[in-house]
Amino acid sequence: MVHSSQALPPLDTLETFARAARLGSFSAAAEEGGVTHGAVSRQVSRLERWMGVRLFLREARGVTLTPEGIRFFARAEEALALLGNTDERWLPRRNKTVVRLSVTPSVASLWLFSRLPRLEGDDIHLELVLEHRLADFSEGIDLAIRCGKGPWAGVRSLPLWQEKLYPIAAPVLAERLGPHPDSKSLLEWPILHDSNIEAWRRWLADEGLNYVPRGHDRRFEDYNLVIDACAQGLGVALARPPLADAALASGRIVKVSERTVDHHVAFHLIRSNEALRGTAAQFAQRFLREAGHDEPAIAAFLSPGRAR
Repeated sequence: MVHSSQALPPLDTLETFARAARLGSFSAAAEEGGVTHGAVSRQVSRLERWMGVRLFLREARGVTLTPEGIRFFARAEEALALLGNTDERWLPRRNKTVVRLSVTPSVASLWLFSRLPRLEGDDIHLELVLEHRLADFSEGIDLAIRCGKGPWAGVRSLPLWQEKLYPIAAPVLAERLGPHPDSKSLLEWPILHDSNIEAWRRWLADEGLNYVPRGHDRRFEDYNLVIDACAQGLGVALARPPLADAALASGRIVKVSERTVDHHVAFHLIRSNEALRGTAAQFAQRFLREAGHDEPAIAAFLSPGRAR
């Protein structure tokens, strides 16, 4: 999450701070919380920057609270106790371990949600962080899904699937286009695309057309909105399998050309170079199997240490 409140401290740091204060050790807090020592240190540093004071004195055999830290610890414990005593049912089940996945809304709604029950099983609760910014693994994120060319420095990534793109439209619009429309016919209608227009440029270039976005074309930040706009007959879009598969199967949209082009980018599952904790690794294994990866590729992604 992004801390945006000037009146409240970064709430995701409070439990880490309280755990370190109670145990007198960042290492012990990391072990109890199922995160790394570095993650605890970064969380505490964020809180100290917000507070404007030192909360801990770092010593050879652990940490001790400063006077300001002692006062804040009492308030943090009160706040956490209040949250812990709530009867609200939005809290994860106690027999499940939480895995935090940073993911774009389009992948969550178009691919992940339908598969979530079997990916979670009886032992994992997936906490989704829906965002477009670069995932910050120091904020307790276990895994992330982002689209790009990859690989990226400082993290390990694995492409999820290769997208073969082709034009799609609402059934009513497809009838007006006819059975085998050429590119010029498609361009008589608004072109719908997400934040990256290169895919349309590549598809149209195969017929010698240089696509430049026009005033009546429509750009959406999330691909799920591209699908919805296409289904409503607002224009012609490119299918991005498997994200478009459900809408195609339901008949909301239909294929209007058989010609495909390989997408120049891909969605990747991303992790930090630090070793994944056990439950996050277990979820990643299930996820990658669902995405169609073989065991050697999964093992390489999950192996400890930095990628070579």
